[in-house]
Amino acid sequence: MDSILQRRIQSIDVVRGLIMALMALDHTRDFFHIDAMIDEPTNLDTTTPFLFFTRWITHFCAPIFVFLSGVSIYLQSLRKTKKELAGFLFTRGLWLVIAELTFIGFGWSFNIHFDFFVLQVIWAIGCSMIILSGLIFFRYCVLAVLGIIITIAHNLMDTVSFSDPAQDMIANLFIITEFDRFTIGENIRFLTAYAILPWTGIMLLGYTAGKLYSSKFTAEMRRKTLLIAGSTLILAFIILRAINSYGDPEPWEEEGSLTYTILSFLNVTKYPPSLLYSCMTLGPALLLLAFIENVRNRFTDILNIFGRVPFFYYILHIYIIHLLCIPLYFIQGYTLADLDIIKMSFGFRPVANFGFSIGITYVVWIFVLVLCYFPSRWYNNYKSTHKQWWLSYI
Repeated sequence: MDSILQRRIQSIDVVRGLIMALMALDHTRDFFHIDAMIDEPTNLDTTTPFLFFTRWITHFCAPIFVFLSGVSIYLQSLRKTKKELAGFLFTRGLWLVIAELTFIGFGWSFNIHFDFFVLQVIWAIGCSMIILSGLIFFRYCVLAVLGIIITIAHNLMDTVSFSDPAQDMIANLFIITEFDRFTIGENIRFLTAYAILPWTGIMLLGYTAGKLYSSKFTAEMRRKTLLIAGSTLILAFIILRAINSYGDPEPWEEEGSLTYTILSFLNVTKYPPSLLYSCMTLGPALLLLAFIENVRNRFTDILNIFGRVPFFYYILHIYIIHLLCIPLYFIQGYTLADLDIIKMSFGFRPVANFGFSIGITYVVWIFVLVLCYFPSRWYNNYKSTHKQWWLSYI
């Protein structure tokens, strides 16, 4: 039984490790691709299929990351009381929110003034954990239904607008994403990239799926359930997207060629995660979980390392990518004085006239993964051989 459980957990970690590696691709593109800050890779008027799919494949990262967080929470519920789990979720969630507002945000911006905050995926996971710390006392079926309702119904807010500034700010924090900048006090500004509730819905779906990894399900039952659920989500995406009615605020259109029509069909909304976006990303994730459970090789072992230390890896890869950006900044002829003159996306990352082609960006991405691997392997070994309480928070 222990070996079976180990395989189950490893399959989760391998899939998580895969999306962590892909996440680094997207963030490497942000810092090193020459057009990253002046155009969207999903802009069908200017993109190429290769650039589009470079962005599209990384769309799978955030929802699977959040979904697997929900799976892990269910697995923790098997060895913790409700009260213990609620306490852990609340403190872990609060810690993640604080981390997003401090050293994670700084890793992105290198802004020593801490006067502008972008609320991203770690923020959403932290807030969702805090919410789940209260919901965890409800029955399993209630959480399952709630996760489904949130994921399906939040697109009803697509056409709702708020004229009152306070209501608009709250709506952006919890349910919609307009990328507006809001001000608190005189100098503190923030932008919400990850509205909380849609991601909470995905975490609840992950918690629901976590039951498949309990002793109530045999390996064959779990595999069949994952295959059916994954195939159903993919089919739902295709049908609903073809109808072009509900589930995503951006309808697809027939373009000048079949290739670009397909790109339009796949170009669904991540912020916040639309119903169709969730179906498109979570469906293949469930299929991958079904297929990967009994697979083990050198490649999955590497991914397993990344997947076992996701928070450590997340922090590490942001700082590595941003620090690698600094020498390029000076090599390309910029100076410290330019930091106050030229428009910057992040510290040492000019908006325009900076970076490489998409091909070289991929080379930088591989280099980033190599640099991330050895510290991640060290920390995984340390975490496996030490039992301090704080290790569960990193």
